[in-house]
Amino acid sequence: MIGDNLETKQCQLNDPMELFNSGQAVKICAPMVRYSKLAFRTLVRRYGCDLCYTPMIVAADFVRSAKARDSEFTTNKGDHPVIVQFAAKEAQVLCDAASIVCPFADGVDLNCGCPQRFFFFQERWAMAEGYGACLINKPELVQDMVRHVRNQIDDPRFSISIKIRIHEDLKRTIDLCQKAEAAGVSWITVHGRSVEERHQPVHYDAIKTIKQSLSIPIVANGDIKTLKDAENVHHLTGADGIMVARGLLANPAMFAGYEETPLKCIQDWVDIALEHGTPFSCFHHHLMYMMERITSKQEKRVFNVLSSTSAVLDYLNDHYGV
Repeated sequence: MIGDNLETKQCQLNDPMELFNSGQAVKICAPMVRYSKLAFRTLVRRYGCDLCYTPMIVAADFVRSAKARDSEFTTNKGDHPVIVQFAAKEAQVLCDAASIVCPFADGVDLNCGCPQRFFFFQERWAMAEGYGACLINKPELVQDMVRHVRNQIDDPRFSISIKIRIHEDLKRTIDLCQKAEAAGVSWITVHGRSVEERHQPVHYDAIKTIKQSLSIPIVANGDIKTLKDAENVHHLTGADGIMVARGLLANPAMFAGYEETPLKCIQDWVDIALEHGTPFSCFHHHLMYMMERITSKQEKRVFNVLSSTSAVLDYLNDHYGV
């Protein structure tokens, strides 16, 4: 939320780079369409998550529309450090979007990894031509976009990062990363699959090679579903951070060492979601993910078709004492 819906006095924000200088792998909640919004970020921070991303926002619409700004970016004093991820294909548009969020966030991230032909934005699907993963084939453009943000944002603590997929020819990926590094990128998140790959094994060896080729922090992403997975990937790649998406949806307490979602976490989600006025569909879907491993097929058939907040609350109370 921007403007009238957000305190305009800039608060003391956390410097994300301090996390990477701590010597520990930074635990990160990925940008997830519909899901990594303020209420969910609040939840995972209670369970060991160090750094959170917003869902991806289309920078051009965000700059152009006050309605888009109010609906797509909501934060509060406790929501730090937070990185706002943008889809952009023009340097000045990305700079303009970064300037808007700079007083309220700790950095921006350029999406260079989404392989979809369409993006979900403001409850609709929009064409993604020129955005996302196609940028990994335009290293000079990415370099220019990073440099513009670095030069135009005065706050030296405000980060500019990118999230990428790898090329089949890893030399091209390393070239992209080195160009971004030369332009002043703060860190790079690497999803260890190519644009064409969906469910194939993640190339952690490629992430390791990228890490060894650069001097800035590298974040590993892809198929990390438990804290043990995160530790193994950190060991395999030497990455400075571990970014998790679906693993946190299924278990928001993952980074705290829980193997499945504890009932306390479910209670916390109910309290946070109600406090934030989370729409029912989002409130319910998060619970469906969280309870996937702890409910039977018969329970799922009942719980997953509940159609109101009151029905969900009654079910949780009757079956789990939540």
